[in-house]
Amino acid sequence: MSEVQTQTSRSIDELLDLTGKTAVVTGGAMGIGHAIATRLHEAGANVVLADRAAGRAVEAADALEERREGSALAYAIDVADGPSVQRLVHKTVEHFEKLDVLVNNAGIFPFAPLTEMSEDDFMRVIDVNLRGVFLCTKFAAEQMIAQGGGGKIVNVTSIDAIHPSMVGLAHYDASKHGVWGFTKNVALELAPHGISVNAIAPGGVLTPGVKAAQGDGVDVEAMAQAVPMGRFGDPDEIGRVALFLASDLSSYMTGSQVVVDGGMLLT
Repeated sequence: MSEVQTQTSRSIDELLDLTGKTAVVTGGAMGIGHAIATRLHEAGANVVLADRAAGRAVEAADALEERREGSALAYAIDVADGPSVQRLVHKTVEHFEKLDVLVNNAGIFPFAPLTEMSEDDFMRVIDVNLRGVFLCTKFAAEQMIAQGGGGKIVNVTSIDAIHPSMVGLAHYDASKHGVWGFTKNVALELAPHGISVNAIAPGGVLTPGVKAAQGDGVDVEAMAQAVPMGRFGDPDEIGRVALFLASDLSSYMTGSQVVVDGGMLLT
């Protein structure tokens, strides 16, 4: 009872305060990842933007540094490469002394009908979207356990982890179903260590990747009109939910998936 009373006595500002925390956001250079990193940073966290787009990661980290010096770091990474992920965790701890929050956001979604999808196409999506989540979670969790004090892991899945959105994403859907299953199982394993593991399932979000898909013949405008709310989401609308899951506002949640889709799954 005393712990519950302690939780309820904390103000909203205290519950949202990430001052002194260190967060790693994969795919943090742009789109949803950048929005998440920005919100975590605004709440006081030091942020590592891990992305294969090294130049953009540096630009994004520099912008955060202008707001608070010594609080952001860019790191070039392929999340599907184990040694690279190990170096990411090592560099994070070397630079900020610890790792408290991991956001597994990095992902790819190349459109390809099954009959035109090569084995290499399929495995690259699985490697980035699923193997990458496994590797980052494994090495981050090892660090969180070693340092004590618990931690927060947030996996960005998709509404495709629940229901397919369109033809041409069989590899993507397989990967996101895998991440959701992985999230639940790892949440059970890490709960005794005070580490929560939750997921966000975005629907259509107007990211640079979605905008680029228009050039591949995808009618993004028509897709947006099919959403009950009549529009795609803004990356920051995912960032806000990530902040909720990374903060103590979600202190009694683990193994959950928060759908943020403008009502799309209702259709």
